[in-house]
Amino acid sequence: MVLAQMLLLTLLWSLAVGFVMIDGSQEAMVSNRSMMQAIISVSDNLAEQPVRQQESLRLIDEAVREAYMLGEVEEVAPIMLVWQQGKLVYRSPYAPDGIRSAGPDQMEIVYIKGQAWRSSTLTHHGTRVTVLEAGGPWQFFVTLNSHGYYLLPLLISLPFLLLPAWLSIWLAMRPWRAVAQEVAARGPHDLRPLAGKPPHGELASLVDNINALLHRVQASAERERSFISDATHELRTPLAAMRINVEALQAQADNPRQQELLDGILGSNQRAARLVGQLLQLTRNEARLEAPGELAPQALDELLQDRLAAMAGLAQQRGIELELHSSGPVCVTGQRESLVSLVDNLLENALKYSPRDSCVTVSLHAERGQAVLHVADQGPGIAPELHARVFDRFFRAPQQEQAGSGLGLAIVASVVRQHGGTIALHRASGGQGLLVEVRLPQTPA
Repeated sequence: MVLAQMLLLTLLWSLAVGFVMIDGSQEAMVSNRSMMQAIISVSDNLAEQPVRQQESLRLIDEAVREAYMLGEVEEVAPIMLVWQQGKLVYRSPYAPDGIRSAGPDQMEIVYIKGQAWRSSTLTHHGTRVTVLEAGGPWQFFVTLNSHGYYLLPLLISLPFLLLPAWLSIWLAMRPWRAVAQEVAARGPHDLRPLAGKPPHGELASLVDNINALLHRVQASAERERSFISDATHELRTPLAAMRINVEALQAQADNPRQQELLDGILGSNQRAARLVGQLLQLTRNEARLEAPGELAPQALDELLQDRLAAMAGLAQQRGIELELHSSGPVCVTGQRESLVSLVDNLLENALKYSPRDSCVTVSLHAERGQAVLHVADQGPGIAPELHARVFDRFFRAPQQEQAGSGLGLAIVASVVRQHGGTIALHRASGGQGLLVEVRLPQTPA
C-alpha cells in the first residue's frame, strides 16, 4: 500500500510538471510576441542613439532572462537577437553561433550544435527581432531534471508523506494483527469463538463469520464423536453376548471341526471388541484435546510400574520378558487416564509384534526439562519411509502378519499432542525391532 502511494505521488507530480510545462509554453508564445513588439519599439525609437539603444536592449535582455530563469538554470532562459536594416545591432551574451532567423511571424525548431531551439521572429519596418528558447518539452524537462527541479522536490516530500501514511496504516492494522495472532495461536482442535471484539465494522463482520464457521465445525465434530461413542457403546453389548454364547457352544462341542470354527469366531470377536475399545479411547482423547479437563502432576515412573505389572500376565502368556529401566522419579503434568492409554497401547503393540522368548525394554529418564520414555521391542520393525504414516488412523504397514486395527499409534500420537510432547520412531539397538521415543514436558516433583 505504501509503495502504491509512492507511485501515485510520483504520477501526480509528473502530471503537474507536465501541465506547468504545457501551460507555460502556451503563455510564452503569447508573451514572446508582446516582448518582441516592445523590443522593436525601443530599437526604432533609439535608432539614432546607438549607445543608448545598446544599453536599453541589454537591460531588456537581462530583465527577460531574470524573469524566465529558474534559479541558476540559464539553459531555459530565452536568447535575443536584433537586426536593423540587415545589420545585427544586439546579440545576447550567451547566444550560440550559427543562428538564423525564422521567417516573419513564424516559429520553428532549429538545431544548433545538436541542441534544439524554438525560434520566433517578428519584423516591422526593417527591424527584425529573433527570440530563441530551449526547444521541445522533453528537453525542457531534461534541463530541469539535471538541476534537480523535478526529482529533488519529489525526494524531499516523499519521506514526509510516506511516514504519516505508514504510521496510519500501522495503527489501522493493529486490530487485524490482534485477530491474526489469536488465530495463529490456536491449535487444530481449539474451536472456541475468537475472544476479540474489534470496534471496526469490517473486521467485526469478519470475526463474526469466523466464529460462526468455528461453531459449525465444532457442532459437526461433536456429532461425529457422539455417533462414534454411541456406536461403540452399543456394539459392546452384542459383542459380549456373542462371546458368552460362543464360549458356551465351545463347552458343548465335541466335533473338532466345530471347535475350530468356534475358535475362529471367538478370535474375531476379540479383535472386534478391541477395535471398539480403541475407537472409544480415540474419541475420548480427541474430546479432551478440544476441551481439556483438569491437569495434575503425574508420577510417570510409578504409572509405568503399575502398567507393566498389569501387562505381566499377557507378556508371560506370549513368552516375552518385560524390563523397566528408570533413572528415578519423573513427573509430568497431564491426565492419568490419557497417560495410561498411551503406555498401554505402546506395550500392547510391543508385545504383539515381539517374537516368543524375546524382551520388551521400557526405559524412562529426564533430559533437559523433558521426560523421555523409550519402548523397544525385537519385532520386525517399521520401514523408515512409513514412520510418518503409521500415526494415521487405520493405517497398517504392509506385510504385517499380526492382526490389528491400525489405531494404537494414532491413540498414542493423540495423547502426546494433548500433553504438548513429541513422538518419534527409531530402530532398536542392534538394528532389529522398533524403538518408540516419547518426550513430554517434565514437571518438578
